Amino acid sequence: MNKNDNKKDVRKGKVDPNSIKEFKVKEECELLPFLISKYPHLSRNAVKSLLSNHQVAVDGAPVSQFNLKLAKEDVVIVSKNRISKKNRKDLPIIFENNEFIVIDKPSGLLSVASDTEKGRTAYRMVNDYVQQKDKHNRIFVVHRLDEDTSGVLMFAKNAKIRDELQKNWQEIVKSRRYYAVVEGIMEKKEDTLVNYLKENSLNLMYVTKNSKDKDAKKCITHYKVIKENKNYSLLDINIDSGRKNQIRVQLGNINHFVLGDDKYGEPANPIKRLALHSYELSFVHPVTGKLFKFTAKMPEIFNGLVSNNLKTTNANIKKKH
Repeated sequence: MNKNDNKKDVRKGKVDPNSIKEFKVKEECELLPFLISKYPHLSRNAVKSLLSNHQVAVDGAPVSQFNLKLAKEDVVIVSKNRISKKNRKDLPIIFENNEFIVIDKPSGLLSVASDTEKGRTAYRMVNDYVQQKDKHNRIFVVHRLDEDTSGVLMFAKNAKIRDELQKNWQEIVKSRRYYAVVEGIMEKKEDTLVNYLKENSLNLMYVTKNSKDKDAKKCITHYKVIKENKNYSLLDINIDSGRKNQIRVQLGNINHFVLGDDKYGEPANPIKRLALHSYELSFVHPVTGKLFKFTAKMPEIFNGLVSNNLKTTNANIKKKH
């Protein structure tokens, strides 16, 4: 191929096929004018063709309508390939009204798009679902769960309620509860962990003793042992703060790593997933004052891990070095 072919394609009004572009929205606007501003070398019709060819996504969810309303903090993605929509059936919906949609997110599914994964996300699945009803529908991110954590995940259906929720999230949230299965027998059957967490250059969190460090975030995690056997403990956890990976890091800091958490330790992984599940989220509606509470049943496999009948040999438990 001639090295000038890409330049010719640009002059013909085509997008470089070897690139995927991302653009962050700084203020509310419509999609078509936004794209035109990002591709000044393309004709209006060429930009429209990106949409009609389904090469544009917002926060990982494909869109094609020219007048879609973009909100601040949205990420618009222009792909070299067609981004196909999927009909969503059997989506694990816990609750839905005209403001919120809440799902029981499976373990192993990202909440939103990442640098390496744009398509297979909870956001994409839920957005596809609401657009089956009306192509102008869309959802907005309120909070996130780690990829390997299952359970209650809520999205907003308009930017206004998203902003109201996020503006006072720490104040309006009344409970964030989790089930976790950890290594070993807890010395204290009920306790509150208070630590300051900081992020390193590898994007991993760690406990720091320097509470005056401006980058350190205070984290408070309450736990209570529900059930245990000689190998594992099942915990009921309530967090006062919502920091990245805080449960995993704080429990690991006292040498009781969450099973399957090879990100922060080397615990056993008998169920081939992270043994952490968000089972309750409750909050006060920022406008009406109504209390909402959403719950997701604990995975049965968690209970099985701490059953008195559980047979676990030393060979099945990965040793720390």
